[in-house]
Amino acid sequence: MALKLYNTLKRKKQILKPLTDNLIKVYVCGPTIYDYAHLGHGRSAVAFDVFRRYLLYKGFKVKFVMNYTDIEDKMVNRAKEERITVHQLAQKFSKIYDEDYESLNILKPDAKPKPTEHIKEIIDLIKKLEKKKKTYVIPDDGVYFDISKFKNYGKLSQQKQEDLKSGARVESSEQKINPHDFVLWKFEKPGEPSWDAPWGKGRPGWHIECSAMSMQYLGEAFDVHCGGQDLIFPHHENEIAQAEGAGAKFVKFWMHNGFITVNSEKMSKSLGNFTTLRNIFEKYDPMIARFLFLRTQYREPIDFSQDSLEDAKISYTKFKDFVLRLKEYKGGTYRENFASLLESTKKKFEKGMDDDLNVSAALAAIFELMSKTNSLMDKNKIDEKNVKEVRELMLNFDTVLGLKLDEVKEEKLPKEIMDKVRQREEARTKRDWKTADKIRDELKDKGIILEDQTDGGTRWKIVK
Repeated sequence: MALKLYNTLKRKKQILKPLTDNLIKVYVCGPTIYDYAHLGHGRSAVAFDVFRRYLLYKGFKVKFVMNYTDIEDKMVNRAKEERITVHQLAQKFSKIYDEDYESLNILKPDAKPKPTEHIKEIIDLIKKLEKKKKTYVIPDDGVYFDISKFKNYGKLSQQKQEDLKSGARVESSEQKINPHDFVLWKFEKPGEPSWDAPWGKGRPGWHIECSAMSMQYLGEAFDVHCGGQDLIFPHHENEIAQAEGAGAKFVKFWMHNGFITVNSEKMSKSLGNFTTLRNIFEKYDPMIARFLFLRTQYREPIDFSQDSLEDAKISYTKFKDFVLRLKEYKGGTYRENFASLLESTKKKFEKGMDDDLNVSAALAAIFELMSKTNSLMDKNKIDEKNVKEVRELMLNFDTVLGLKLDEVKEEKLPKEIMDKVRQREEARTKRDWKTADKIRDELKDKGIILEDQTDGGTRWKIVK
């Protein structure tokens, strides 16, 4: 099947066909690196990492670019608060984001541009817009884009210029020609970073950065631009105006991930429900957080709570336990028709993913395979060759899911606990069920569950 994605620009699902041969070029609006990565950053990073991984799974070549914004009002204000330079602030949080994304097993981008490293490209793009008479200057303020000079302004958010709604980060100035005109170049202010430019020393506006950097790395026409739904207007709308206003074809597909709430409320520091990724990693395996993010289709909202994390932990543990059991399984009878179950599962997985990356449907197919395979192993009605094929399929699926299933290992128990496990196995061998049950209950109270296998062995897992 062909991969269908919901294109925000067209408000419908469309088949993704590469603009160039078998290569898909993707740009992701990354974070402004002035504070610690929060749940929203994790959700977006995982959503588009799964997208990238599935493109690779389907045999596409992918050029994947994600920026870190290192000059913007929030960067300037935070640096002043901490009494350090903006550059020092960017260095600090760039490292932190790298570490957090690595913990979530996010594939490293092919390029990770920062605006301060691309001032020339930004200035060159503003020059093109100026030459096409789409800019004007407000003295002691900056260079602005005149949205009335771009007739398609509003096409992404599907708003008409005459009734545009206000969005986040819309600059206010009584001297603007149109209320939604936006700054391309901000003139220098005392104590702020600045660069030389034809219009005067200053720094780039937020919107121009992504237009310039995406086209620098992916060309003036590329396949997919990704970001959160909150970026549709005005940020991505303005990106389109700048790029197409300068003569570029720009982006074919626009993908936007859904919002994330905390206990059904918008996440904010003022509400006291602001949660960073590092807060979660202190108590949970980052792969549990990844599972929580990926199991919901990327456009759907996620409500984060302690219960949702615990639920994700249970599901992820089932994956780990299953892969470990496959690795340890011995014996059984070969099933000639087992290939049909594997093929059916693969088709269901791909059908779900091809439908706008419906990971929920793909996971349902995997859970069904796990249930059927576990049942066969319980009855010794499957042999080691079949089990090896299941494991290979699971690891193949994991190239998309990114849950590090190939690294799953049996957890080690303290010597005194292992002695108890061996004592119980000896009791079972002697058919001393009373002693065996007593030891099992003792270990259960310690958070260790024992599972007796049909081949006479015992598996255990930690649940606390």
